[in-house]
Amino acid sequence: MRIHAESTSPYAPIVGFSRAVRVGNHVSVGGTAPIAPDGSTVAPGDPAAQAECCMQTIQRALHEVGAQMRHVVRTRAMLTDIAHWEPIAKVHGKHFADVRPASTIVQVTSFIDPEWLVEFEVDAIVED
Repeated sequence: MRIHAESTSPYAPIVGFSRAVRVGNHVSVGGTAPIAPDGSTVAPGDPAAQAECCMQTIQRALHEVGAQMRHVVRTRAMLTDIAHWEPIAKVHGKHFADVRPASTIVQVTSFIDPEWLVEFEVDAIVED
């Protein structure tokens, strides 16, 4: 069975994506950017606030498909400026200190919206 958590991103209908997809006990959450409900960018220039927005969106998406943050086994953080790694990593650590998923942080050239400083992807396995 395949379950989707729909995205509220204004780009979802253009690109054709869901925020999260669960097949069996595996969940993939696609690139999650700091987008407010009205489609604007959350906290331009503030990497920690943007990271927190992404984490809250991921948490809601996981919940929609019957998963939780504790089920996350892999995270990917993509930053437009690697100098922002520490404030973004601290937000990641706040959410995953006890979970300790495999994790990668990389610098990318840019995102669709130039105000976005970070995007996250996560994979989860629901064990219970």
